[in-house]
Amino acid sequence: MGRLKQLLPLADKSAIHHCIDAIVAAGIQDITVVIGPGHEEIRKAVNGSPVRITVNGKAGSEMAESVRVGLAAAAAACSAFLICLADHPLVSAATIRTLIEAYDRRPGLIVIPVYHGRRGHPCVFPADAVMKVFSGMNLREIVSADPSRVEYVEVDDEGVVLDMDTEEDYRVMLEKFTHD
Repeated sequence: MGRLKQLLPLADKSAIHHCIDAIVAAGIQDITVVIGPGHEEIRKAVNGSPVRITVNGKAGSEMAESVRVGLAAAAAACSAFLICLADHPLVSAATIRTLIEAYDRRPGLIVIPVYHGRRGHPCVFPADAVMKVFSGMNLREIVSADPSRVEYVEVDDEGVVLDMDTEEDYRVMLEKFTHD
């Protein structure tokens, strides 16, 4: 994309602030933000937010590496982890609460949101499942390894499938943001 998508503006705040605000509004208090090397602008932007910052020092690495870094920095006593992506800033707090409630009803399952048949983010992973990233697996492989351990939750939130990988994605998101 050529620029830090986490800092792209959506109305009055950046994409990452929309994500953090939704997570906080959903009632999550222990939040870790993983940034890449040289992304001090993101650290500065979230300064003052109720988050812990950690750095994935491996430039250009896969998302699983950022998950490993985030897990290593998170509270050891956590029984589950909500894995959120900063390029999905339109996910609502209500959707996050729905996913957490689904996990609470059936602890031990991986909870994945679905919007009109499309799987999205964020996802809730029980600690024992997500820790498999330390054995070299990525999240997709963890989900595929034991389909009986996955619960798909239909949500009425297009934000779970909208991400900002391209300039066009960002333009679409801006359009949806201003009309929703």
